[in-house]
Amino acid sequence: MSTVILDTITGKSTATTITIGSTPVVSASANSMTIRGEGSNQTSIQQGLAKAFLAYKATDTAAIYDSNNISSVSDNGTGDTSPTYTNSFNSGTGYACSAFAQQDSGGGGRVMAGKGTPGTGDRRVESKNLSNTSVDLLYFNISYHGDLA
Repeated sequence: MSTVILDTITGKSTATTITIGSTPVVSASANSMTIRGEGSNQTSIQQGLAKAFLAYKATDTAAIYDSNNISSVSDNGTGDTSPTYTNSFNSGTGYACSAFAQQDSGGGGRVMAGKGTPGTGDRRVESKNLSNTSVDLLYFNISYHGDLA
């Protein structure tokens, strides 16, 4: 096996490790790469990547304005949407979502939360104002982390 040497990436004698600068990137097993994070802690590259994201306009003409691994969004009524994944997650309860919501000009706070049981192929979300009334958001953004099927 050959060793490839570049200005900043040097292959090592073991086929499972390369070093970028002084940071090792290690193939721990098939389809699994780790990188040294803070101190001696190891971070799984696959676990740390967002597996899907959605940037969505939910008022007027609802539309996806950017996404990855999202095939469509169903409008289930005011403040109630279901983004559908192009590639499903391994488990309905084995992934995490984080969201950001931009309210319309009506003022007041808005809350987004999951609705019902998470699925492997979609995650229904609901948006409400602080009076617990369902509302459509001007824009919302969601990222999803977990293992794909």
